[in-house]
Amino acid sequence: MATRTELLEILSNGENSGVEFKRDDISAQDLAKELVAFSNFEGGTVLLGVEDDGRVSGLIRNNLEEWVMNVCRDKIRPSIIPFFEIVSDVKDNQDVAIIRVTRGYDVHALWHNHTNKYLIRVGSGSREASNEELARLFQRRGLIRAEWQPVSGAALADFDPKRLRDYFSNLRQQNVPIDEDTEAWKLLLLNTEIMVEESASVGGMLLFGLMPNRFLPHAGIDAVAYAGTEQDYNAVEHVKLRGPITPILGQEGKILENGLVEQALNFIKRNTCAVTEKDGGRRIERSTYPDDALREVIVNALIHRDYLLTNTDVVLAVYSDRLEIISPGRLPNGITPEGMRFGARATRNELLKDVMRDYRYLEHMGMGIPRKVIKGMREHNNTEPDLIELDERFLVRLFA
Repeated sequence: MATRTELLEILSNGENSGVEFKRDDISAQDLAKELVAFSNFEGGTVLLGVEDDGRVSGLIRNNLEEWVMNVCRDKIRPSIIPFFEIVSDVKDNQDVAIIRVTRGYDVHALWHNHTNKYLIRVGSGSREASNEELARLFQRRGLIRAEWQPVSGAALADFDPKRLRDYFSNLRQQNVPIDEDTEAWKLLLLNTEIMVEESASVGGMLLFGLMPNRFLPHAGIDAVAYAGTEQDYNAVEHVKLRGPITPILGQEGKILENGLVEQALNFIKRNTCAVTEKDGGRRIERSTYPDDALREVIVNALIHRDYLLTNTDVVLAVYSDRLEIISPGRLPNGITPEGMRFGARATRNELLKDVMRDYRYLEHMGMGIPRKVIKGMREHNNTEPDLIELDERFLVRLFA
């Protein structure tokens, strides 16, 4: 329940990403538009009986609550049940209605003229979502998977046969077709989501492609090392790490050919110095960061990033006092940085996760962040890693 004082404070602050002012003579279509945009964002509140400038004009509509509920049922697909409240005598004997919706588990649409229109909240306004924004919205709700999408122009010949054979025969212990039996290989890859019809899937190309970046230019890591604590045009090293995510393994799991994870680890090692410490009368050296923590944050960045964001790589930045890895995209399916600290689990890219788990890069219980990163950094140098969501990016920061 909102008090008159709280409501007056909201009115004085004006409209924003979570608050919209509307007169009570608003049409059903316009009210549905605002509620859909809020539900497709992070939730929000429409205040009825308020002018755009925050002046209270009051309520005039009869049976207002019933009308609002009918709008949410008839004009929104899937329908929404909002919170509704009327605050009396807010100003000059005028009442204000509060209509509040939470972040939807579905993607909602305005239903008008027998057509669905998908809307999103941008700043203090609501607008129709672009095709890319809509695809990402469905993905965040777990309704589509980018890794399932076919890669235009990428066929069976664009996979690395050594990596495929290594994965299926050595890790999964399966009988695999001979190289010349292309139909049998297609059947195997179709049934494991590595191909979609006649094309490579996005996930399959990322994992096993000969040259993934030929088809997916954003499939890599932009790695840079700086001499000091700030970004500098004269970087110590700046390189684009490219290639499939998976390695090729030999006997007893020995890596014969690096994947993206090992490329990133090698970049970090050659751009960080061992730390010398005294242990009693002995001098011992330890790495700047524990290997398990590094491997976990790199793997997470690659498998959980949003591959619908096609204009940016994962970014790996090494400074003299810290390491940062930035993964494109919001956290998936309602996961928060705080939840990650306690082992909350949600996956954007199931195929990538499952295959990398087969390679033993991942904890089976989803406890990599609490165990390997947070606990690992505390034991290594008594520091606490940062986990920060930045609009359409997720940042993990480890301290030297």
